Amino acid sequence: MAFTELSLPILLAIFAVAGLVILTCGVQMTGLADRIADRTGLGEALVGGVLLGASTSLSGTVVSLTAALDGRASLAFSNGVGGIAAQTAFLALADLIYRRANLEHAAAELANVFQGALLALLLAIPVLAYAGPEVTILGVHPASVVLVVVYLAGVVASKRVRDEPMWRPVGTRQTQEDTPDEEQQDTRGNLPLFTRFAVLLSFMGVAGWTIAQVASELVDRFELSASLVGALMTAVVTSLPELVTTLAAVRRGALQLAVGGIIGGNTFDTLFLTLSDAGYRDGSIYHALTRDDYFWLATGLVMTTILLLGLIYRERQGPGGIGFESAGILAVYTGAIIVQSIA
Repeated sequence: MAFTELSLPILLAIFAVAGLVILTCGVQMTGLADRIADRTGLGEALVGGVLLGASTSLSGTVVSLTAALDGRASLAFSNGVGGIAAQTAFLALADLIYRRANLEHAAAELANVFQGALLALLLAIPVLAYAGPEVTILGVHPASVVLVVVYLAGVVASKRVRDEPMWRPVGTRQTQEDTPDEEQQDTRGNLPLFTRFAVLLSFMGVAGWTIAQVASELVDRFELSASLVGALMTAVVTSLPELVTTLAAVRRGALQLAVGGIIGGNTFDTLFLTLSDAGYRDGSIYHALTRDDYFWLATGLVMTTILLLGLIYRERQGPGGIGFESAGILAVYTGAIIVQSIA
């Protein structure tokens, strides 16, 4: 499809349809992930953080990789880090609709705390790469390889943290335990469940590629900031599954799945940077970025740290029904949008 020949209304319509496909698939994947967590016995926090988080991030992965292959470093990078900021803000919105207690208090789970710290570590690695020398091996900066190694080690450690925790959160009346809704079954009977999940993944991948093409055309045609388009347009649209799956999980009472899905999705999103660096053929992507791109990286890091503090502090019920972490997250994200809009 020649996107350059399409009119603006048609481009926007294609963008909207692709976003709707991502949204619809994401909603259906939430219920499937919850059932998979119960049947496999892996738990909501781990399945939400790894399987659901990575799967709902597929469309964003395709956007970043496609942009990088086209030589659009800012669009590829800002789509990834902008999605992390947007998805963290979605968790604060979920806290607003969960009126029984502060969501981070009720969803107490050591695996989520661990993954929050892991995410902060992963977000700091690109900063080290930028501050260091511009070196590449086969066109890839060593920091991109480190991101993958740290992520995989973190996934293995998350499983161990859940299976053999060295400390446990204090139970309160507001704490929502992760209790299976289904009895564990023979995994051979789960094939249709995983097949449906895979089909939904394929649709999300195609929709992600379409969004990347439309966004690139809009940047060129109207001379828009690639960083702003990536952080506030493609990142938000490709993050819609996280918003819907988080709200749906909260309504289902699967609080660990809601929190784990956001944190795990954000953790997986850091691998966008590795894929973007591999796809970007003009050297290290970390040294081809603008100040605006790193502004969104810093925003995501600050929001993640606030969330991590909230998970540790576990405020029972803050003013207005939300905890200090949710209020702080929304304030930082809103402030970042205002700053970027007037810059």
